[in-house]
Order: sequence, then C-alpha cells, then structure tokens
Amino acid sequence: MKHLKWSYSKARMTKNNIKILPPEEARRIAAGEVIDRPASLVREFLDNAIDAGSTVIDVSIENGGIKSIEVADNGCGMDRNDIEICWHTHATSKISSLEDLNSSVTLGFRGEALSAAAAVSRLEITSSTDGNNAWKLEAGPGESTAAKITAVNRTKGTTARALDLYDTIPARKKFLKREGSEAAACRQVFIEKALAFPEITFRFYNDGRPKDIFTGVISKKDRFAAVLLNAGEKDYLHEINMAGGGFSVNVIIGGPEIFRADRRMLYVFANGRRIQDYSMIQAMEYGVQGLFPNGTHPAGAVFIDIDPALADFNIHPAKREARFKNPSEIHHAISGGLRDFCRHLMIKKGADIIKNNDEKKDYQNKAALYENTSWIKSTSEKDFQAYDLNTVSKILEKINISEEEPVYGEPRYAGRIFDVFILIEWGDSLFIIDQHAAHERILYNSFISGQIPKQDLLVPITFSTESDEDDNFLQLKKEELANLGIVLEKDGSLWRIDALPAGWKMSDSETINKILDLKNAKENMAERWAASLSCHQAVKENDYLDEKTALELAKCALVLPQALCPHGRPLWTQITKEALYRAVKRS
Repeated sequence: MKHLKWSYSKARMTKNNIKILPPEEARRIAAGEVIDRPASLVREFLDNAIDAGSTVIDVSIENGGIKSIEVADNGCGMDRNDIEICWHTHATSKISSLEDLNSSVTLGFRGEALSAAAAVSRLEITSSTDGNNAWKLEAGPGESTAAKITAVNRTKGTTARALDLYDTIPARKKFLKREGSEAAACRQVFIEKALAFPEITFRFYNDGRPKDIFTGVISKKDRFAAVLLNAGEKDYLHEINMAGGGFSVNVIIGGPEIFRADRRMLYVFANGRRIQDYSMIQAMEYGVQGLFPNGTHPAGAVFIDIDPALADFNIHPAKREARFKNPSEIHHAISGGLRDFCRHLMIKKGADIIKNNDEKKDYQNKAALYENTSWIKSTSEKDFQAYDLNTVSKILEKINISEEEPVYGEPRYAGRIFDVFILIEWGDSLFIIDQHAAHERILYNSFISGQIPKQDLLVPITFSTESDEDDNFLQLKKEELANLGIVLEKDGSLWRIDALPAGWKMSDSETINKILDLKNAKENMAERWAASLSCHQAVKENDYLDEKTALELAKCALVLPQALCPHGRPLWTQITKEALYRAVKRS
C-alpha cells in the first residue's frame, strides 16, 4: 500500500501538457464503454438482429467469446451502400436527430455498436436483402476510414462476427475473466433476449456444441417456463396484466411452489430491454409479500411496455438502465396488481383444499363466511384488548362454525407435539397445525379488516429523528399511522408517541425502530405492520394451550381461506389415512 501511495503521489506531481488523443486511440477507449466484455458484443449483435425483424437467430461463441462471436439472423439484411458505412461511428438507420430519441422503439439507436466492435476486434459482416446479392465487410483496429468489401453468397439476413477480441488492446484483455465465466455471461445475455422476444426462435452454440434451443412460442409465460424453470414447475406459473397512463405491464410470476434463495430469477424488462431497476424488483416482492417463507424469493419477470416519450434509455452506454417519468405509478400498478391476484389465488387454493373432499362441502361456506366476516368489528374494543386464546370461541361464534353437523363430524383433538404442533383428526386425515402460524394468520386477518385498537400510554415515548427523511415520513404518514394504532405528535424538536396498539410489549428503542422502519414499506405499510403486530402477539412455541383452546384454534385454522401465515409459512400439513397405511405397509 505504501508503494502504491508513493507512486500515485509521484504521478500527481508530474507536469504533463494537455493534448488531444489521436483519433484511433480515442476510438478504442470510447469503444470500451460499449464493449467491456464478450457479452456486450453478444447483446449489441442481438439487438441489431431483433431490430431487423428476424424470426430465427443463432448465437455461436468460441473460447468464451474471446476468440469468436457470431450472430446470424434471417432479418431484412443490408445492401452494399448500408454495409459500407454501417461500421462507422454513429452510423444508424434508427434516428436522425436528438428529438428522435423521444420516439425510438428499437433496441439500438445510437449507431456505436459496430464501430466499437471494429475498434476492439476483427469485424466481419455478411448481409443480403434478397438472398441473391450478398456482401461481406471486413474491418478492424487501425482501419478508421476504409474496409474491405467483397461479393459473397448468403440467404436473406445478416451474419455479424467479431474475432480475437482485445488482441490489439492487451491492457483490456488481461482483465477478462476465465473462458467459462465469459461464456456464462454471453449465455445470460442470450437468455434475456429470448425471454423478451418469445416469438423468435433462438439457438445458442458454445465451442461448436448446441447448448440452448428455444423454438418460437406465443406467450412470455411459455418462454419463461422453457428457459428458466425445472420440469413440473410450469403448472405453478401465472401471467397477469395491468396498465396505466402511457404504459402497460405484463407480469409472469411463480406461485409459492416455485421459490428461490435469492433474487437472481427476478427480471425487469422495459420495451424489450432487460434493465437493472431495484424499485421494480421491490414492487414484485411487495406484491407477493407473505407468500414466500423464510426469506425466500419468487421467480418471475416484469415486462413494461411504455411510450418512449415517458422513458429515457439513453442514460447508460449499454442501455442497462432506464429513467421513467412516472416510476411510482408503474411501481404501484405492479405491486397492487400482484397483491390482488395473489389474494384471490390463495383464497381459491384454500377453497380447493376443502372442496377436494366432498364430505367437507359444508366447510366451504364457512370458509367464505370467515373471509367476509370481520369478527373484530362486532367485538367491543374492550373485548379485543383482553383478547387471548381463551376467547377463540368468540371467533367461532361470530363465523357460525358449528351451525351444521358436518358429514365427517367435528374435528377431533388428538394432542400436541413438540409444544408447537396441534394434532387434529378430521375425516380420513391427520392435520398437523402450527399453533403460532395459525394464531398469527387469525390476528393478521383481524388487523387488516379494520382499524387496529390502541391504548394510551401512561408515560409517552419521546424521541428525535436522525434525518429530514424520517421527519417527513412521520409527518406525511401521521394519519395512516394512527389507523395502525400509533398516535404521534410533534413536540418542538422531538416526536412524542402517545398511544400504541393494545397489548404492545416492545421496549422504547425497539418501538421507535419498528415505526421508522415502516418508511421502507411504501404502499405496503399496513400489511407490514399487521404482519409484525400479529407475529408479536401470537402464541409462541412452548406456550401451553389447554385442549379446548387448542381445538378451537385448530378449527379456525382449518377453514381459513388462505392457509399461510403473513410471512408465507404453511399453517398446517395434512397426512391421509391412506398415506399412513402405505408408510407402515398396512393393507
């Protein structure tokens, strides 16, 4: 470190006169902004092939794309005049002026891709507009004004090849990764284009061997399943649509049966481009909040189709980012649409579980009644504040759970195991119910269905914020927070908490942190608070439940339309008598 510091200091003290770089050196340096690795060339060649109206595109790489990259298509092709100038800097057929950027609907538009390719590799382009006359261009580093043009044979379309990437620029080549890593990056770009344009047949070859072949399909859902999912997962993939001012959104999302440990299978596309936009990824996860347990993430993709005048794709050399004029509206459309869809999906699944056993049909109506009945609204605030598991019977009375005698009889209490699971025999099945998750969902549903009861604090909690952002959040959301049972007032330079939800037991510091953390929830604030509150107040593992209370809690859990806790964990699992018999080889 000392040596590096000394060298840097010495360099700073050296007097150098300012000079203009030679054109060819400037061209090579500028090319590095567009072509920083083989995958960048694959992306640029693919963009041109898609813009050309191709229906079949082949991508071939050798040595991770360092030795060779070839993209062949059956698009509209180029004539001799086009091929002579296509590789010059900012040669493009897609825009004529700065104003055209507001209406450009093509993937490429600035005309720097082929010029950059020729600056960092040996570029070969073969193209034909009719399948009769074809021309081949050869250009490379050092050939800033002239290139070799020859007549060749080719069917309609274009083949673009880049050979020996960075051979003349060793300073860049030494920073390329191993061939396997570069090949994986090239394939990832190929995957992204295949996802965005399902109607095109894409084929990928690595060192002469076919790796991926995706035949053109009608829907993005089918292409997503073919490209990214394992066998059998397609059945749990869903497609929904929403729209707003100047934009529409198509969302492909996997149900809770398809979950991943990280966010690498979440994609955002805007007008066919894969972009890096955390806020839209966040919108997807907000929309499915509560369906994916234990920190897992969904698999899915958001495809935004937006009026070019409402988006700027020119803010990044490789167009990996976009700036939207109305990002909050798009964010809300995605999260809100997904939230509504997931709610109906889980209600349907809950009904299907009950419907699968004909003898339990009477419980279908009770499940629907539970969904539509807010027992909290007809329970006094005093009763609610005193709510514990001994009053579960009040819930059952409100939803009329025992109105009729089921054909299979009442669920029968069979015991508890590990101080957390309630065992229930019902019909021909054994239900193992997580007492904490079940109670958590019951509380969550009640909190969401109406205003959360609050209690005044004998000694108010005072605190100061650390940023204007916190101050603005508390001021802006003061009324919404009151509906969540949190009553705050500004007291000079301090904030004062006068009331909290009934039964609140956290310390002052934990309380303050929980409240301020809600600013990250955006439109999901009520749901996040209800989930946190229900988890806090629900019966815990090792908490004792008497037989009557456990049975009443189980009855509620079994008719819930959404059999997941607010954090996505199942409330119960079912083992049939037949499965148990098979397990012990009993006929």
